[in-house]
Amino acid sequence: MEKFEASFESLRTHNYPDWFKNAKFGIWSHWGPQSVPMYGDWYARNMYIQGTPQYRYHLRHYGHPSKFGYKDVAALWKAENFDPEGLMARYKKAGARYFVAQAMHHDHFFNYDSQLNRMNSVKVGPHKDIVGLWKAAADKYGLPFGVTEHLGASFSWWSVNKGADSYGPFKGIPYDGNDPAWRDYYYDNYEHKPGPDVNPWYTENRDFHKYWKDCMFELIDRYTPDFLYSDGSLPFNGQWLEDDLPYVLDERYREGLDVAAYLYNKSIELHGENQAVYTQKCRYRDVYEIGVLDMECSVLSDAAELPWQTDTTIGDWFYDVRAVYKTPREIIDTLVDIVSKNGNLLLNIVQKPDGTIDDEGAFILDEVGGWLSVCGEGIYGTRPWKRCAEGPTKLQSGNYAKQSDIPWTELDYRYTCKGNTVYAFMMNPKPGQAMVQRSFNEGEEIASVRLLGGPELPFSHQFGVLTVVLPENLPAEYENALAIELS
Repeated sequence: MEKFEASFESLRTHNYPDWFKNAKFGIWSHWGPQSVPMYGDWYARNMYIQGTPQYRYHLRHYGHPSKFGYKDVAALWKAENFDPEGLMARYKKAGARYFVAQAMHHDHFFNYDSQLNRMNSVKVGPHKDIVGLWKAAADKYGLPFGVTEHLGASFSWWSVNKGADSYGPFKGIPYDGNDPAWRDYYYDNYEHKPGPDVNPWYTENRDFHKYWKDCMFELIDRYTPDFLYSDGSLPFNGQWLEDDLPYVLDERYREGLDVAAYLYNKSIELHGENQAVYTQKCRYRDVYEIGVLDMECSVLSDAAELPWQTDTTIGDWFYDVRAVYKTPREIIDTLVDIVSKNGNLLLNIVQKPDGTIDDEGAFILDEVGGWLSVCGEGIYGTRPWKRCAEGPTKLQSGNYAKQSDIPWTELDYRYTCKGNTVYAFMMNPKPGQAMVQRSFNEGEEIASVRLLGGPELPFSHQFGVLTVVLPENLPAEYENALAIELS
């Protein structure tokens, strides 16, 4: 197979691997040293911003960031009860069809034995190749394996470690990010004014751009992932979330294209054809067409022509003792809606610093897995039908739109299809009542209707209206689905 070039024109010819189009549901381990305080996401940044809850927690629990900085937090991460094979068995039982591990976050700590960064999980903290252990477990259970990189934003994101308190007992005392002995880890990023208002996503620093690219090549060489996720837009170009702005490629910044081509070409060397997926979050189609569009904690409003993905988490992104978790119903609602629109759901199951998951996380896995054991036929391997939805209720679109407590009605359906079978997910079924659907034309001859996990059901199809009589006892606790066979 011909290799890809590092250009938009070449990369837009990539294929969408069947494994990804069929998988629909993946599980993510968004895990690293920022889990140690058990105080939520962006800890490595906010502990250096005076007045934030994480700064106050750090000051009172560990000490001032001039004395006990993030490098010291990272050394506390031990992952002493990390059982990747046991977790992978749970994730597969819960219905995951691919698995993704965080390789590095904005904190510039790598979860593998990097030759480019001394602050990594083999040399510091756990003294384990976290990514390698995850990959071995995924391979054992036959799951495609992916990695996520959040490094591209870290150079400006972490400029706050160069600051100092502006008031109080430590006023004017520099944080430990100013220590020359740690400049390689904390970055020589003085060009970015430290403070909460600095744009934490972009930098013009060309040395850092090259470093990012070298790190991505190292990661791909070591693990040949089936999936690579960039947190943000295509590095180092483009708008992250805006789709109504003109896009102009700055020809100086081609590192993202270089990495996407390198990922695909490594997959070709391994498989004879590209089986890898690259995701990033620029909604401008000319950009995301080089891979797969990722929507963080959001959904598309309608079915998409091209496969896409939502990534979300059951609570906060890193373990947080204050977090309120999503309910199993909320996760299943979101999964069904996303799959009906040609998307996948990648769900983060938060881990404690020791590597375990808590009882609430285990409960969510059990509930989602139990539901998929009944209704998974209408999820896995399906494609969008002629319409994705029927009924008055829609999930909110937009980043971090809340999807819980959705007021579904008995008129709300989501549709998928596979061959001659259309799957109609009833978002709020009423046991024993007739369900009326208006999405089937008079010319579409229906051979049978059965309930997933249950029997064939009596139905009538007249004047474009399909009426189905439901039994008193439905097999699934949450949404139930009809398999409608077309002649």
